[in-house]
Amino acid sequence: MRYIRYAVLGTLGLLLVSVCVANRSIVSLKLLPDAVAEFVGINPSISLPLFIVVLGGLGAGLAVGFVWEWLREHKHRRAASTQTREVKKLAREVKKLKQQKHEGKDEVLALLEEAS
Repeated sequence: MRYIRYAVLGTLGLLLVSVCVANRSIVSLKLLPDAVAEFVGINPSISLPLFIVVLGGLGAGLAVGFVWEWLREHKHRRAASTQTREVKKLAREVKKLKQQKHEGKDEVLALLEEAS
């Protein structure tokens, strides 16, 4: 199974490298459309290779998706941690009550009573 994973990752890497080599042309990214830039008086722009723009867009989309999902699942994580704390608290209470019940008794007899 490990070799299949390495093969898939290698193929994906070769695919990304071939896309990057095929899309090396320089593109200009502008912050504002030309009509709005004339009205405002500024038009900041940057020139980058096309593959950086495409891969950057994919990376930004993945990052936004991960953050969105993390925020959406917050209530589930909070509920799970609350339940975990309550289970630990109840386990401590059960242990304490068992110790009180078997206080002063023989340890072997106490273990036998707990098993039944």
